[in-house]
Amino acid sequence: MRIFLDTNVLASALTTRGLCADLFQAVVNDHQLVLGLPVVEELKVILPRSFKLNTAIVDGYLEVLLDMGVLGSEIASPSIEIPDPDDVPVIGSALGAGAELFVTGDKALLRVGGVDGMPIVSPRSCWELISAR
Repeated sequence: MRIFLDTNVLASALTTRGLCADLFQAVVNDHQLVLGLPVVEELKVILPRSFKLNTAIVDGYLEVLLDMGVLGSEIASPSIEIPDPDDVPVIGSALGAGAELFVTGDKALLRVGGVDGMPIVSPRSCWELISAR
């Protein structure tokens, strides 16, 4: 399955232990990690600011991340309104890359439930879904 992990899920997976780290490992091992340039750009800002990581460490994380995943190059326009305009390019990059599942901790996006046939689920729901297979 082609799975797109939102910025908040990747930031947690890269910097902490727990569900998001386990989910990231399962996606990389058993599925196809789909990435979007908007998420990569957000990680460049969030990791140093929120997690106090220096640029060299962030660049190393991103290099490894890009080696593990498939970076989509297209951004599609969602057919429905997304509550936060800042999330539109992220959702659009997931759609453009052909993601089959969008995983986020963003409550506003989770309330949307899905866009253009791509379900939007929490990390816990994704974990339950891929663990059941």
